Amino acid sequence: MPSDFVAHWQERLRFVDVHYHANPDTYTRRYHALQAGQEYRALGGGVLLKSHLGCTAAVAATAQAMDLPVFGSVVLNRIGGGLDLRPIQQSLCYYGSAPFCGRLLVELPTIVTTGHRSKLQRAYANAAVERYALQPCDLGDTDGVLPASVERLVEFCRDEQVVLTSGHATRAQVEALVELCLRKGGVRLLLNQPANPMTGMDAAALKALGAHDWLYVEQTALTLLLGYQTFEDFAQVLGSVHNVVYSSDLGQPSQPTPGEWRAQSLQWFEQMGLPAARIREVSLTHALRMLSP
Repeated sequence: MPSDFVAHWQERLRFVDVHYHANPDTYTRRYHALQAGQEYRALGGGVLLKSHLGCTAAVAATAQAMDLPVFGSVVLNRIGGGLDLRPIQQSLCYYGSAPFCGRLLVELPTIVTTGHRSKLQRAYANAAVERYALQPCDLGDTDGVLPASVERLVEFCRDEQVVLTSGHATRAQVEALVELCLRKGGVRLLLNQPANPMTGMDAAALKALGAHDWLYVEQTALTLLLGYQTFEDFAQVLGSVHNVVYSSDLGQPSQPTPGEWRAQSLQWFEQMGLPAARIREVSLTHALRMLSP
């Protein structure tokens, strides 16, 4: 029996993109939040907004009050407060007034110390971003040892209506985080685009983590589009990894529009021979179950 949240959105949506960037953000984006909501609503989809600057929960609550299918998140980068409970607490105060907003997505740091240089050509939103918003906030050390602050965050997220996601973590950090969540129990954890070069986990590595009902795996279109992932691995993740949630991780003016991404995705699904039932799971059902209170 689906929850009221799942039933509500299943009647209204054909898909949910759980990773889309809109203004304001560190980089210039194609749409502001309400425009993004309008674009996705026109496609029969919903969208979860991300910003490297921190919280999108307030604008998501505003968008839902305008009957737009927009969901919110908070990213724990240094500019937004870092590995601290207060940014989450503040975002929870913004969020939750709409009857079907679902769980807040809490993302661990995305601006981290790394030798990886993105292939993307991006423009900072303004001069203040360069001055204040690019200081790294690392999840743990290079061996995957997590600080006590992360354990406190996991415990907090276990007791609140949130989904925790791994941010731009290394593979060792991701594996340590999964083990910590398994030990603590009761946490919903989403692995953030694990095919990215900073994490570097393929389908085999993801399957090795186990098929836990609380563990979700994000597969973005962006890792394929940038050549960080082969089409074969992309297809294997979407076709056989447990609790996969498909997303775009798009939003820049030079990137495909939501409509173009959706059309391309359907072509990819057909090319890989993905059954209709599995397409619905990775595009909608798993995301709604993850976000359901």
